[in-house]
Amino acid sequence: MNPVVYLDNNATTRVAPEVAEAMLPYLTEFYGNPSSMHSFGGQVGMQLKKARADVAAALGCDPAELIFTSCGSESDNTAILSALAAQPEKKHLVTTRVEHPAVLSLAKHLEEKGYEVTYLGVDDKGNLDLDELAGAVRKDTAIVSVMYANNETGVIFPIPEIAALCKAKGVLFHTDAVQAVGKIDIDLSKLPVDMLSLSGHKLHAPKGVGVLYVRKGTPFRPFLIGGHQERGRRAGTENTAGIIALAAAMTLAKEHMAEENTRVKALRDRLEAGILAAVPHSQINGDTAHRLPNTTSIAFKFVEGEAILLMLDQYGICASSGSACTSGSLEPSHVLRAMGVPFTYAHGSIRFSLSRYTTDADIDLVLDKLPGIIETLRRMSPFREEEAAKPACTC
Repeated sequence: MNPVVYLDNNATTRVAPEVAEAMLPYLTEFYGNPSSMHSFGGQVGMQLKKARADVAAALGCDPAELIFTSCGSESDNTAILSALAAQPEKKHLVTTRVEHPAVLSLAKHLEEKGYEVTYLGVDDKGNLDLDELAGAVRKDTAIVSVMYANNETGVIFPIPEIAALCKAKGVLFHTDAVQAVGKIDIDLSKLPVDMLSLSGHKLHAPKGVGVLYVRKGTPFRPFLIGGHQERGRRAGTENTAGIIALAAAMTLAKEHMAEENTRVKALRDRLEAGILAAVPHSQINGDTAHRLPNTTSIAFKFVEGEAILLMLDQYGICASSGSACTSGSLEPSHVLRAMGVPFTYAHGSIRFSLSRYTTDADIDLVLDKLPGIIETLRRMSPFREEEAAKPACTC
């Protein structure tokens, strides 16, 4: 098997060796329940407390404002359902058409339960219209939920401005920051969001651990009800090893933030420039000025994204045709459709997402293999034949 060139880091990341080392003792030697009264569990509880403080320090918030969860989806669901439960007289929420399914699918479910949802559109670069957002908020709006950065295009939304707008209108604001945390600096002491979600496996911690930040004073109702863990806000024995791993990963992410925004960004830009120069009828999806430093979505006209992925996989190159949670579908990405990307481009869009482990050799291999793959697929493409069969424009 070829060595793996892993460029699908927005789907999940490699666990950092330092993170694995930090969590290992809590899978083997220190396995006590952190809520137990005996000293064996108590020592685990002390490490859990330290991990909470480390995560809070990385985010610029109070440790008491953090709730550890199982994943980003649980954090997103908890935030939105809590806002609705705490304000039962309000039956309206606002989100966007380009959210992750963790928010979009919940919104659709809530519509079936009688709630009204306003879905904000985006322009052809994937940007929101703040005036449209301001006009969408009503007296009965319980919450506005807008992702920090899009998982497919990497486009970053103006979260400080949106948070300020919501605060001025007196409506709760939640942001799904799963893709942003660890890649760009987020300081909750300066960012007036009410709730924020993140997930460990997107920043080199293992799967199965997430965080919901809830600002002090925000009305809150628990999603999981049972034991007293997390100050009664999320029942269930804490995933101690995962939480300690997440804390280590957050600290490492802070240390590597400059590298993420220089070396990794430069690799991403070299990948893009090389592809655009070598492959005709290719284009970047989304705003290239305001996006995550590790992400690019590139559209190839006349070909099908799943076929590109299969041929890349023969060389050990891992990428995605959309978010991992929806890539099993043959439908074009809902994000690209919301942006109005033409069908012949949207169907052939590939997301490359890099990490601090990405090397020059990785990018060289993609640039060596991808142009030939696209040319091979285009020779077989029915889309190209359909395009050629269209009558020439006489206008």
